[in-house]
Amino acid sequence: MKILIPILLLLVFNFGYSQEKTSVSGYVWSEKKGITDARVFLIGTKYITETDSLGQFSITNIAEGNYKIQIIAEGFQPLTKNIIVKINANNVLNFELESTENQLDEVVVSGTLKPVKRLENPVPVEIISAAFLKQNPTSNVLDALQNVNGLRPQNNCNVCNTGDIRINGLDGPYTMVTIDGMPIVSALGTVYGLSGIPNAMIDNIEVVKGAASTLYGSEAVGGLINIITKKPFAVPLFTADVFTTSWLETNVDLGYKTNIGSKTTALFGVNYFTYNNPIDNNNDNFTDVSLQNRASFFSKININRAYKKELSLVSRYLYEDRWGGEMQWNKSFRGGDQVYGESIYTSRYEFLGKYELPVAEKMFFQFSVIGHDQNSVYGNSTFLANQKIAFGQFIWDKNWNNHSVLFGTALRYQFYNDNTPATASGNHSKIYSAFAQDEITHNEKISTLIGLRYDYNDNHGSIFTPRFAFKFKPTPTAILRFNFGTGFRIVNLFTEDHQALSGAREVVIQSNLKPETSYNLNLNYLKKFKLTNAGVVNLELASWYTYFTNRIFANYDINPNQIIYDNLNGNSTIFGLSANADWVSPFGLKANLGTSYYDAMTTQDGVNLRPLFTERYSISWGFSYDITNWFLSFDYTGNLTGPMRLPLLSELDPRREISRPYSIQNIQMTFKKIHNLELYTGIKNLLNWTPNRGNPFLIARANDPFDKNVQVNNSGAVIPTADNPFALTFDPTYAYGPNQERRFFIGLRYHFD
Repeated sequence: MKILIPILLLLVFNFGYSQEKTSVSGYVWSEKKGITDARVFLIGTKYITETDSLGQFSITNIAEGNYKIQIIAEGFQPLTKNIIVKINANNVLNFELESTENQLDEVVVSGTLKPVKRLENPVPVEIISAAFLKQNPTSNVLDALQNVNGLRPQNNCNVCNTGDIRINGLDGPYTMVTIDGMPIVSALGTVYGLSGIPNAMIDNIEVVKGAASTLYGSEAVGGLINIITKKPFAVPLFTADVFTTSWLETNVDLGYKTNIGSKTTALFGVNYFTYNNPIDNNNDNFTDVSLQNRASFFSKININRAYKKELSLVSRYLYEDRWGGEMQWNKSFRGGDQVYGESIYTSRYEFLGKYELPVAEKMFFQFSVIGHDQNSVYGNSTFLANQKIAFGQFIWDKNWNNHSVLFGTALRYQFYNDNTPATASGNHSKIYSAFAQDEITHNEKISTLIGLRYDYNDNHGSIFTPRFAFKFKPTPTAILRFNFGTGFRIVNLFTEDHQALSGAREVVIQSNLKPETSYNLNLNYLKKFKLTNAGVVNLELASWYTYFTNRIFANYDINPNQIIYDNLNGNSTIFGLSANADWVSPFGLKANLGTSYYDAMTTQDGVNLRPLFTERYSISWGFSYDITNWFLSFDYTGNLTGPMRLPLLSELDPRREISRPYSIQNIQMTFKKIHNLELYTGIKNLLNWTPNRGNPFLIARANDPFDKNVQVNNSGAVIPTADNPFALTFDPTYAYGPNQERRFFIGLRYHFD
């Protein structure tokens, strides 16, 4: 016993010593300034913390040992390092992060379906950061992209304010939307695919301008918008972003992270937007902006599998109740002919997933299942539509010597039905696809990419879509790229063209519409400049040309009372030039400036016409300035949109056929002194511009929306009368810009672990 007691005391002493704990502290900085709210992880442990307003952090109660530390901050490249923690040692560590806004080394996936550094990618991909989205807070991603060069949200109706987004001057249905690379394959993607995703859940957005149908199929004719959500492990436990405006719009974004068991991390988000304050500042007795209640529920689940094989599931449900119309309208008038209103009930669900196969090769399966139900009335006209899409895609990513090869096969099934004469019964269609892509690295400066896609549609037969890209990298900080691609689009007219539904124009479909085909050429030059004591500038120059055959042409000019749809008996072209510059200075100033020029022409039966709603030029900008000592940042964003041709109803129509250039500008101030909390306020539409400037009215015959007093002759043409001197019918499609006047906003962002 005398021998045992000292041994026990020694064991107790050693156990206590082995459990002695210490701490790690440090400083996270970039460009000589501390980084606020950087998240600091000890990978494989429960230890996590954030930097304070000075960029400092501390983790306490840590056992001695070897760890891997990771730093993640919004707007900066993630940093991972191995560290050694010792008892009774000075465990002070400093980390310098590199901004993603002045680097061309960000990894992108949208151009080739492979993770490639932006400066190495043969296909130009533009990155829109989460910091960019904060410069001008909006209630949806659609509006958040208004200051991106070459992108323009389009208002398609002055009553219900349905909109989509245009890329390089092409209509919204030519834009494909994906979430985390998983397709939201439907023509309504740019309308509803960009609404209801909490901005706090978005890590960044990748934009491909130009045909991408070889990899993504139909709808990717004009380009691709890939919304990349944050990884669940890299976000705070709870986030909130709430703002309201002087027009009494209120937007709420909430996010919550949780662990389900030991291997599953889930991220849940809620977006709620409400606006119920009818305003008629242009005095036409119609709401200037549609009223709405929108709720969206978003979730992302990552399952940690053996060998780091990916399994992620994304789901979203959106419900929207939106209406616009005469100021005295309420739901008791819905579908009647006493008071005019356009009322849309939308219910939409999306399930998307990515599963990496448990094999040595890099193989994975992607899928999406989408359901969309729409119940709409436009005055006394009812539009009921139901769309269901199932999509599955298998991809094999393989590297052989200097070849980086991608093989894939896909199946898309679509059901669509509506109550229009164009769809007498439910339509079922299937597209079977196979594609291959090979990027060949010839040397450290030159590579080429070739690709081919084959699609078989049970209605239209075989479709071939080739692709070619050439990359020349003369220096480590410059790249020249040439891309040729073809695109195709199978049209569902009534799911994407709101102008076919609203207003008094009769819809005429001349023939069985054939798939559209496009041919796109794109030349792109990207260069990074390091300025002595002045930061970094990224300069990008591009030129492109797109040629369409079989393009679906909406003709407003033959008969002002009709919209006549047909494949072009001719062709349609668009040529463009663009330039974009980003500058990040070492003294708190960040700036981006972009400009684009468009020359579009449609030839129908030998007659040349400029397409409607295609602007001749655009300019966009954003400036941010941080005053670190005051804990303040200032943002000034804006855009200038050039003239475009607009639809008139008759030769007597007094509205402008060519719009005047207009500019939407915004300012914002953000206060960041309180840890985990940001307060922001500002002004939207600083110049107070609306489309009615220079026009006597926007909505034709707003005083007679059911055309009860319109007189026509024996051929159906409208006759000028004392009550109708311009020979017009009711029509709200003279829409091209936002109808909202200047408004103030105030909001807050908060998060905690």
